[in-house]
Amino acid sequence: MSAVLAVIPARGGSKGVPAKNLAAVGGVPLVARAVRECRAARLVTDVVVSTDDPGIAAVARGAGAVVVQRPPAIAGDTASSEAAVLHAMDAYEAMYDREIGTVLLVQCTSPFLTAADVDGVAAAVVEQGADTALTVAPFHGFVWREEGEFSPAPPLPETGGDPQTPSVLRARPWPQQARPAIEDTRRSRVDVVETASAGGCGVNHDKAHRPRRQDRPQDLLETGAAYAMRADRFRAERHRFFGRTELVRTDPARVLEIDDPHDLARARALAPLLDGPAAALPARGDVDAVVMDFDGTQTDDRVLIDADGREIVAVHRGDGLGVAALRRAGLALLILSTEANPVVAARGRKLDVPVLHGIDRKDVALKQWCDERGIAPERVLYVGNDVNDLPCFGLVGWPVAVGNAHDAVRGAARAVTSAPGGSGALREIASWLLGPTLQSA
Repeated sequence: MSAVLAVIPARGGSKGVPAKNLAAVGGVPLVARAVRECRAARLVTDVVVSTDDPGIAAVARGAGAVVVQRPPAIAGDTASSEAAVLHAMDAYEAMYDREIGTVLLVQCTSPFLTAADVDGVAAAVVEQGADTALTVAPFHGFVWREEGEFSPAPPLPETGGDPQTPSVLRARPWPQQARPAIEDTRRSRVDVVETASAGGCGVNHDKAHRPRRQDRPQDLLETGAAYAMRADRFRAERHRFFGRTELVRTDPARVLEIDDPHDLARARALAPLLDGPAAALPARGDVDAVVMDFDGTQTDDRVLIDADGREIVAVHRGDGLGVAALRRAGLALLILSTEANPVVAARGRKLDVPVLHGIDRKDVALKQWCDERGIAPERVLYVGNDVNDLPCFGLVGWPVAVGNAHDAVRGAARAVTSAPGGSGALREIASWLLGPTLQSA
């Protein structure tokens, strides 16, 4: 049986949102969210992440994907997603000696993609005989363009559009009363009509005619989340739309593409509403103890040294509030640090949390601490930021990385905070366990 391969392009470079594909939404990096949904899809047999970034590769492997190293020639700003998919297909077949029947292009910048979306486009090709498929959402808005810009010319009924364009993708003709005054009756899909009047121009409507929503043809917005193609035709055509293209409708409430920091902020605000009970974040019932690293987790990893050699670090007041709420909720707490530093001890006294510092083997100390208190390690949440935390990650049930943790730590984490270390990461974890109001149990 030929493979149904989902390819997730995830290069490291991003101008709008640095390290975008590693950004956490709902406590899970974007690339891991995409891998999770692809692996949950019924028809997908294998998931490949194509990347040039070691951090993305680590997270992708941790989520269960096969990683293909993307060459620099197709990893720049101008590289197409198609080029990454074609390269990943060749690499996959070379590794596994298995033919690909259907290939999917899945974008991890669509954080609320679902396994049902992935299965929908896959089924259109695998089971329904389409050549290509994509996710779309109903769209009812009136689209405008500014004066002097070019607006697409909808095909007139006499032509029906370019005969080479799949009928399912052809624009519907405007109603007779809404047609632009154009002499041409034969146009190709690349022809345009320049705005003739001053001000704005209607793109999907005639501004002189405002039909009711129920009287207008249904527009469908390409979501950018998931595409499926017959693998042999895709290799020949080298683009994602050919032959018969099926439109797979998805929930418009879940349509969001992350292109800038504002999109990321919206996604993080929506995650508690859209992720539902299956979100991969711990709750109070999952955890008996919270163990915290100090440098880089409760601080921003910087140290100021005065003229007498005394070290000064900055901590976050919100973290103190979160730790206090965890203590009131009855969770066992511990600060565990390799640094033998009076600052660590002082912070522990301030938070009323026991401290073990100057520890060479943090995992050994953590195991002994759990044994002495009768706490099962799988019921421990450990939060850290650097590679010396990895042995503890392998010991506990809930390894958590702060938002700016080392790539290997993010890859090994079960959840990742949105906030960086020293900027409220502990406060965020407390809100996972106790709810956003941090009420005690």
